[in-house]
Amino acid sequence: MNLKEIKGSYDVIVSLGSACNPAMELKRLNLRTFSGPLDWSVSLSLSDVNRLLKNKFSNFMELENMQLTDGAFAFVDDGVLIEGVQSYLIEDTHYNIISVHDFPIIPHQHWSATYTSYKEKLTNRINRFIEKITTSESVLFIRWAATYEQSLELQAILEQIVKGNFNILILCPEEGFKGVSEINWGIDKVCAVKVPRLPNDLETWNYVLEGITLSSRKQ
Repeated sequence: MNLKEIKGSYDVIVSLGSACNPAMELKRLNLRTFSGPLDWSVSLSLSDVNRLLKNKFSNFMELENMQLTDGAFAFVDDGVLIEGVQSYLIEDTHYNIISVHDFPIIPHQHWSATYTSYKEKLTNRINRFIEKITTSESVLFIRWAATYEQSLELQAILEQIVKGNFNILILCPEEGFKGVSEINWGIDKVCAVKVPRLPNDLETWNYVLEGITLSSRKQ
């Protein structure tokens, strides 16, 4: 698929990572209707996300598989930045996915002190995600950074999950590249474009997402 073919109206548009930037840009352009399970995390490899989807999120972010990793970012509560509060980086070692904004740093408390409320929130996100992609007539998935092989695998997995029509938009960042260039992978339902390695570049996102809208059907 090319960019022209992927333009149009979708019942739901969701981010598949690799970080927060796709979800943030969808929100900025009023194309995001809910918080998904991968919106506030880092998933460096689409292969791990593919495995997660294939397993229907089984054992995702279970406490026994989670560990503290170096660094800290802003704490975000359901998409709202909480000023003055930072968040631990917590890695799910089973899926190699890092929660970036969900575990507030609270003095004199272990990072897991808020795990119960986090897990409840994550379960709601997962259920909503699955409900949306299995009941909507048209779905657009967006992913920052993926290979041809990973994208081919993703397409095959989504064929087994999504009941309606779907397309996949892959942004492939390249250091030093300028502009947007289509990549002809020849994968059904997949549009891949080469973009600058600037995940928050508004010009790139505006160009790639131009002509993509949400349908008027119930979200």
